[in-house]
Amino acid sequence: MPWVAAAVTIGLQIGYPLTSGDQRAAVTVFSVVAFFTASVSATALSHGPARAAAAAAAAGGIGLLAESVGVHSGWPFGDYSYGTALGPKLAGVPVVVPLAWTMMGLPALMLGRRCAARLDGTGRPAAARPTARQATTRRAVTARQAAVTALAGGATLTAWDLFLDPQMVAEDYWSWQSGGGPALNGIPVSNAAGWLLVGIVVTGALAALLPERNATASSAAEGPGGPAARARGRGRTGGAGVPADPGSRVLMVLLVWTYLSSVLANLAFFGRPGVALAGGVAMGMLLGLGVLPDRRGAARRGNLARSGT
Repeated sequence: MPWVAAAVTIGLQIGYPLTSGDQRAAVTVFSVVAFFTASVSATALSHGPARAAAAAAAAGGIGLLAESVGVHSGWPFGDYSYGTALGPKLAGVPVVVPLAWTMMGLPALMLGRRCAARLDGTGRPAAARPTARQATTRRAVTARQAAVTALAGGATLTAWDLFLDPQMVAEDYWSWQSGGGPALNGIPVSNAAGWLLVGIVVTGALAALLPERNATASSAAEGPGGPAARARGRGRTGGAGVPADPGSRVLMVLLVWTYLSSVLANLAFFGRPGVALAGGVAMGMLLGLGVLPDRRGAARRGNLARSGT
């Protein structure tokens, strides 16, 4: 299911620039539904259906609440309103919008955790540390990583919106009131601040509902044939830029695809180099921190293993 839904998502998004009008709006809605399905089913593969459902409800609920407050009060994003192209609304917000917060919130959580582990200097989450560490040290590290995870996850969602908002405004899916202060690529800067705030809350809630497990614990809980055990048998422990379990691999593919396709689409199809630059730099820095350093670390570990040291 996760891989099929991811493939459908990518296929729909490839076709997006070739459509227009009502057909483009339909492709937008269907691609969000497919992306949502891929993210939630991938999370179910890693954490179980119950936790995945709770995470989807939390992310979607927080997104709906924030958007509903936003369209009625102008806080925290700024003064904006939705059109009719995205379908039926709930509390003034198209129903598809909370699905979008969930679909990207789950990959953002994964990247946030990878950034936190890298900044901690270990290349792995605090939960995987040796049990001999003192309890106070573990709690301090866990708290620090939780804060960095929420911040990096919120920043990932904000970077994604640097691509998203200019495109959706160009299609009249929503619009901003004039005179809203400084803007970037036609979008008020207040919107980015709002996205960062709500993104931090969304990622923090997801982190609380989807606790990390190290490879050994996951394998023991799943049994010898579980996803973590199979991944460990192939040498994929999560420290090398390739996530350790199949669900996380789907989320990583979706995240990297979103980044690359957004940069390409804005350069080649939409004629918005400023959007490609802003989103490309912002999301690229986070992906570089969460992925590329781990790959170099994996190469070093592989060399040490081959040399027998």
